[in-house]
Amino acid sequence: MRHLLVLTFFSLSLCLSAQNATLLLPDYLFDGEEMHEGWGLIFQGDTIVAVGPRTELRKRKVAEVIDLPGTTLLPGLIEGHSHLLLHPYDETSWNDQVLKESHAERVARAVVHAEKTLMAGFTTARDLGSEGAEYADVGIRTAIEKGVIPGPRLQVAGPAIVATGSYGPKGFAPHAQPPLGAHAADGVDELIKEVRTQIGHGADFIKVYADYRWGPDGEARPSFSQEELELIVQTAASSGRTVAAHAATAEGMRRAILAGVVSIEHGDGGTAEVFQLMAEKGVALCPTIAAGDAISQYRGWQKGQGEEPARIKRKRQSIKLALAAGVIINTGGDVGVFPHGDNVRELELMVEYGMSPLATLVSTTSINAKVMGWEDRLGSLTSGLWADLVIVMGRPDQEISDLRKLKGVIKGGKWVVRK
Repeated sequence: MRHLLVLTFFSLSLCLSAQNATLLLPDYLFDGEEMHEGWGLIFQGDTIVAVGPRTELRKRKVAEVIDLPGTTLLPGLIEGHSHLLLHPYDETSWNDQVLKESHAERVARAVVHAEKTLMAGFTTARDLGSEGAEYADVGIRTAIEKGVIPGPRLQVAGPAIVATGSYGPKGFAPHAQPPLGAHAADGVDELIKEVRTQIGHGADFIKVYADYRWGPDGEARPSFSQEELELIVQTAASSGRTVAAHAATAEGMRRAILAGVVSIEHGDGGTAEVFQLMAEKGVALCPTIAAGDAISQYRGWQKGQGEEPARIKRKRQSIKLALAAGVIINTGGDVGVFPHGDNVRELELMVEYGMSPLATLVSTTSINAKVMGWEDRLGSLTSGLWADLVIVMGRPDQEISDLRKLKGVIKGGKWVVRK
């Protein structure tokens, strides 16, 4: 009798379990690493419970079966370099956003930006600094987590750390002290305190500017010593956090790589030797191609006409060198320099600059998840991970722009977009 009761309870559990399970049957399924034809996925609640050939999955009891002809199912896309508190510089300059827009206005804009990001299929984002809005990004992250506003899952950096004298806004009289777009700190005591302060205020990781445009002629130059960068990384690591480094010079990159950062943001001035070092150390490059592309167009470049600007040529060369060295490429467009919701623009440019569409898909899913330390939660279509999913028409592994042909977005098992 006891065995009968156990079997009855088990059968009832399976029946109840199937009541809210959904089977998705696309033509193709990208699991974060490979593309599969004729595969499907079952999710229940906020979790993926099964992935595999549709012939096997059809044998499972589920509450709903959704056929998705002509589509590809992917993990929710991940934006690896965003600034939700910024909006395009052709609307308002960075200086004016930092100095003339209230924090209330900037948060209001960020709420709109967060929803646009999610509606574009990016269910997770790494935000690389509040740019003068202090810890507003922490509050936005919390509001999304509580369901107050719609948006992607967020990791936020807070204000970011810069060396004294290096960051803007600049150009004011000595008696005028405008607010900076980041927090300045130097030396052992200040840096330890600043890292710990940012962590205490809710930063998920630390962003540091390993170099910036403060040379004699306004050119980029390293801003922290290697010892200072190592101290930042060690202090963050003691709390289980990583460090991402803005670096556009070869020396700034070298110091940051040796210090142990998880990613280099931009990397325009990288040399073959520096990229080889990156590959050896397993440091990821987030190239942010779309930001420079957008800024060049704001300044009058007619894309596709005439000679390319020097910064575009440098970016093409840096990507070529990084790929040749086997550097890990993670995806992030520096969104905010250009419109939020147009995040796919970065992926299209990555393909234009030499990556295959499939490699680009890996970059914006499983690789971005690893850079964020969330590979055990998302970034792949694997049983037990969160049900963050994107459905598009077409084959984005062949034509990356098919990511714009959204048919569905699911975050945590709930439909955000369903067409």
